Amino acid sequence: MKKTISILPADSYMVFNKTIITEEDRKIVSTLYQPIIGFSAVSLYFSLLDDLDELKLMSEELTHHHLMAKMQLRLDSIVDAREKLEAIGLLKTYYKKAQNIHSYAYLLYSPLSAAEFFSHPILNVVLYNNLGKKEYEKLANFYKIPRYNFKDYTEITATFSDVFKIVPGRSLDVCSDIKEKSSNSLILKEQIDFNMLVASLPKNMVHERCFTNDVKDLINNLAFVYHIDDLTMQGLVRNAINEKGLIDRTELRKSCRNYYQFDQGGKLPTLIYANQPQYLRKEEGDQSKWAKMVYTFENISPYDYLKSKYKGAEPTSRDLRLVESLLIDQKMKPGVVNVLLSYVLKINNQKLNKNYIETIVGQWKRLNIETVEEAMRITEKEHKKMRKMISEKKKKEVKTSKEELPAWFNKELEKEETTNEEYEELEKILEELA
Repeated sequence: MKKTISILPADSYMVFNKTIITEEDRKIVSTLYQPIIGFSAVSLYFSLLDDLDELKLMSEELTHHHLMAKMQLRLDSIVDAREKLEAIGLLKTYYKKAQNIHSYAYLLYSPLSAAEFFSHPILNVVLYNNLGKKEYEKLANFYKIPRYNFKDYTEITATFSDVFKIVPGRSLDVCSDIKEKSSNSLILKEQIDFNMLVASLPKNMVHERCFTNDVKDLINNLAFVYHIDDLTMQGLVRNAINEKGLIDRTELRKSCRNYYQFDQGGKLPTLIYANQPQYLRKEEGDQSKWAKMVYTFENISPYDYLKSKYKGAEPTSRDLRLVESLLIDQKMKPGVVNVLLSYVLKINNQKLNKNYIETIVGQWKRLNIETVEEAMRITEKEHKKMRKMISEKKKKEVKTSKEELPAWFNKELEKEETTNEEYEELEKILEELA
């Protein structure tokens, strides 16, 4: 879990350029990265670039208040934008703690080239999903190089040795630390157990150079974006091995995509923010039981929260699809989804009823519930209302039982009333949310 560091407007920062940023790079960030990370993150990237000195090497020491004034954003929104740049590979952040004012170092990197971006197993798929087919194809055509047939031409290009001759000259000291173009790759936790994957394949089926680092990175990326587990990936990899004993990368990509689309009804994946956005979190410092519950919901992803309810086992594909729908289709915040899952599981005997959840989602969307605290308050309010209704129902049933009624009536009534176990469960929810 990522450690959250409190940041203040007075905290200083310096920008260090680790690459060479061209106008083409700026265009790529605006057209290819922005549909994924959003305008605020792109604006922060360009703002940090503008802070560099005339040689484009490093900036003077500045404060985060300077960034807030320049971008006209709250500090928590800037931190949220910064984390998106870090996650996408455009920025690295270093932190130095001091007694009063803390210091940050922001290292800028180039974006991937257009060719690298459109062949990336994660970014390309997400871009397609976020833009749609028409806009994606329009953008891809913009970056395509026009083809021209040179078959009627004869190449007459001069070689280096045709033009230059080598003669004895001065001694040379090799220069180091020369500025060069540098991009930063996406860093993912390992999704696949490669020892198990390699062991599952017959030795005579694969070449010794089958699993290079590049191939492992591809498999890991595909497993992440398409939610593929170890066992499923073993079958997909086996089917993608060609006659030379090497993995056909194109075939593996296609197989993984087809597997996901078949499982998801033709949909392609997009990226969702794993945890509650920084700007929607509760300020730190409160040590109450309530604050600790808020912190837990804010700092765990819905996937990990759901997995904890499965005692560490993998949640069912049905429950995962439901959670993805809440995050992507309903655009609910991750922390709010955690509260919703907790509430529904507790009052519905650990079952996620889709229709019931959709009813609650409709109400929360109309009320514009975006923070964990707001979600917890509304569940507390609804539970008190439910408890009151149950109490009134019991009183009414006691009163009715004293009247003269047919013998069968009491038996039918007993079948419909709330059991002691259900009532105790509802009491526990209120105690936990109080």
